[in-house]
Amino acid sequence: MITVGGPPLLDCEDSAWFRDQPEAARGAAAALGRRIGLGEHRTAQLVLAVAELGTNITKHAVDGSMLLRVLRNRDVAGVEVLVVDGGPGVADVAAALRDGVSSIGTLGIGLGAVQRLADRFDIHSVPGLGTVQLARFWPHPLHASLVGEAVVGGVTRPIGGEAVCGDAWAARGDTGGEAAGAPVARTERPGVTAAALDWSAMTGTGSGGSRYAAPVVQRSSRPGAGGRSELVRGATAGPGHGVLVMSCDGLGHGPMAARASQAAVQAFRTGAGRTPEQVMEEVHRALRGTRGAAVAIARLEPGGRVLFCGIGNITASVVDAGSRANLLSHPGIVGAQMRQLRTYEHHLPAHGVLVMHSDGLSERWRPGDLAALLHHPPALIATGLLRQAGTRRDDASVVIAKGAW
Repeated sequence: MITVGGPPLLDCEDSAWFRDQPEAARGAAAALGRRIGLGEHRTAQLVLAVAELGTNITKHAVDGSMLLRVLRNRDVAGVEVLVVDGGPGVADVAAALRDGVSSIGTLGIGLGAVQRLADRFDIHSVPGLGTVQLARFWPHPLHASLVGEAVVGGVTRPIGGEAVCGDAWAARGDTGGEAAGAPVARTERPGVTAAALDWSAMTGTGSGGSRYAAPVVQRSSRPGAGGRSELVRGATAGPGHGVLVMSCDGLGHGPMAARASQAAVQAFRTGAGRTPEQVMEEVHRALRGTRGAAVAIARLEPGGRVLFCGIGNITASVVDAGSRANLLSHPGIVGAQMRQLRTYEHHLPAHGVLVMHSDGLSERWRPGDLAALLHHPPALIATGLLRQAGTRRDDASVVIAKGAW
């Protein structure tokens, strides 16, 4: 959806991955185009582009995959195609986009034609590492609501052998309310590190009875974290428009994990909470009776303020070209058992991104792995990180949020 007066956002649904299945991808693209009302001519253009991209995977790529999914805002639906491979990469992207350039014969339309057919086309390639491509197709004429690039984008991929993914992500806008602009109450203890924190104070089980007895300045103890997160008490939403983002990893994998993550997405989209803690409580109630999940929720505001609350093993980081600051989550299972929720405040640099991903990706990626991707759309950044750090031993999901709007 697109929030009126706020940053552009798109909902994603109906994701399907294809590996070494060009015919199946073309058939799925045709079916999606017809189902969402893309129109006969536009659907034919989508299928032609999918055929060219699929042929490129077969002839050029190493370990290539294609993702097809539906994008929606409140007014219109379209189809997004994401293509990712592990090599050999494109040495000269500009040349590859010129008509008639092909090292091996394909369908003859080339990437340049795919670029012209799509309403949005983007490509990032590193020789020896691989290529990530994005193409979007909307009904024509373009709806007036399709202005600007969505500030949040993500991708999910099920573990091998499963048709559904137990991970999910979602984003929604917050247009403000009576609490907007209220001050944030906080107390600081400069210089306290994660290793030095008293766990009884963090969980509210120490002496004195107050569950908020020990707000601190929290510094990440993980290598490479150059920022600082401040633990806040009674965090409230700032003035103006904000964006709420959720990453969810249903326990295990398969249909039961997917049921938990989709219940979380539904609660997130329909809830009234404005801060990460409020939303987490709503998601926690919705997940009772499921197997539960690890969940991380962030709120981004125009000035670069980020509020974050995480339960379980979702990795969250604020990243720019030269640094990565990790955000702190606490143990627990949303829907089953949570200790006292804690919210941390961080600052998102002007050209940085918020990254949240499940443990289907290794945490051992570096800021430099994303540096050349940061100017691309969030969905392309997410797909690039999945290629770089995905393990294939579990369901995987990545969501990227940019703060400039």
